[in-house]
Amino acid sequence: MKPPPFDYRRPATLGEALGLLAEAGSGGKVLAGGQSLIPLLNMRLAAPARVVDVNRVPGLDGIEAGPSGVRVGALARHAAVERSPGAAAAQPLLRQALRLVAHPVIRNRGTVVGSLVHADPAAEMPAVLALLGGSVRLASRGGEREVPAAAFFTGPMESAVRPGELAVSAFFPALPARSGTAFHEVARRHGDYAVAGVAAAVTLDEDLRIAAARVACVSVGPVPVVADVTAACGPRPAASVAWDAVAAAVRDLVEPEGDIHATADYRRHLTGVLAVRALRDAASAAHGEES
Repeated sequence: MKPPPFDYRRPATLGEALGLLAEAGSGGKVLAGGQSLIPLLNMRLAAPARVVDVNRVPGLDGIEAGPSGVRVGALARHAAVERSPGAAAAQPLLRQALRLVAHPVIRNRGTVVGSLVHADPAAEMPAVLALLGGSVRLASRGGEREVPAAAFFTGPMESAVRPGELAVSAFFPALPARSGTAFHEVARRHGDYAVAGVAAAVTLDEDLRIAAARVACVSVGPVPVVADVTAACGPRPAASVAWDAVAAAVRDLVEPEGDIHATADYRRHLTGVLAVRALRDAASAAHGEES
């Protein structure tokens, strides 16, 4: 397959890139990792008038980790974030999720921010951002704005990025002390999109009871489905939680659709099972135990 014709530009500065996107308006697309855009072009599911390749723009590949969380630049590859000791220390869920993203060759080119902008409800990184309450920084010739995850994903393959804007970074907040995370999914083959998946974050109180518990589910809605299950889990130790009730609560919140890979009922059931596994492992991590 061949892509439709388009105007290809490769700016050398951020200002130049923003100018080219402003000129293109709704006809502009950004090329960073290309692991989502190139297949869409080749299948002619996308037909932009202009493709702006930002790979030569300096300063967009940063990974800044600190006590408050991790900020990932637009050109930071999946593999670079996955291997970053600072990012893993500040927010372990990043590494846990990135190990499930496609295959190593894809992670070597694909970008974390690009995955967020692509907004595939079956992808791992949108679920991570949504679960953590992170945000995406968007730049245009008119300035910058920070969009929270709750407002960023607007539908399947749809995000809050406006014509003329470039997603320059994403921020993944750190969690409080005595917190743990986990990500579980089921795919037909390792590296395929998940039939269903669940990311979980658990925080314990001083008595090591569950004080906060949240999950984000993939492949069961038009956007990542985030659920606060604290009431179903706590305040009690993980060993005393009625996990069947937690699974039922999560299943009631999702509205999956069936396809050639799985029925809606199977996806709903699987989401409940994975939610319990992820929450248990997150609670163990919060205890400082190996899951």
